[in-house]
Amino acid sequence: MASSFVVGDKFRVKIKELLKKTDSNLPQELRVKLNDIIEKPEPSVLSFSTARQLKKYLQDEGHPFYLYQVLEDSSLHLPEVVKPPRNPQLVARLEKIKARLANEEYNRMTRNVNNQEMNRSGTLAEFGQQVRSAKAIVVTVFNFLVTIIATFACSYMGSQYLFTETTSRVISAVIAASVVGLAELYVLVRTMEGELGEP
Repeated sequence: MASSFVVGDKFRVKIKELLKKTDSNLPQELRVKLNDIIEKPEPSVLSFSTARQLKKYLQDEGHPFYLYQVLEDSSLHLPEVVKPPRNPQLVARLEKIKARLANEEYNRMTRNVNNQEMNRSGTLAEFGQQVRSAKAIVVTVFNFLVTIIATFACSYMGSQYLFTETTSRVISAVIAASVVGLAELYVLVRTMEGELGEP
């Protein structure tokens, strides 16, 4: 909280004029305080109590200038706020609370993370499982295609005993390959469905 003014040049000039007057009945105590303020190097400070004494003197003597005119270029002196030192026990306790809260936040964020999957062996095992799965799919598709092609070839070759025309033989081979393909597809879907339904 402010308790004094930082005086400006106008204050210095007016007070010097006032102190030079020998006929003024300026109280000795006030004269000494004002003289000390004028002689000090800038920034000089005028306390509120001294300002009140000067104001009373100026009013009583009927001077042609007022205190607010003297202090026009002055400013309030705001002392620097000194923060009290923090209690070390309180600081230590706050640090513990911050660490505990950070740990709880970390645990909450990593709750769904599985350590087994994070390490290198877990990742390689998962990669191996994916390779085996892809290999099984490739073998199944290859087996499906070979079965359809073999069925078409057998039906085409075997139908020569029933049909003499090539068109009839091709149609009968396509029908046989389609029936076997649909049956193979049904079995494949049931197998995949069973694998996906396993826990």
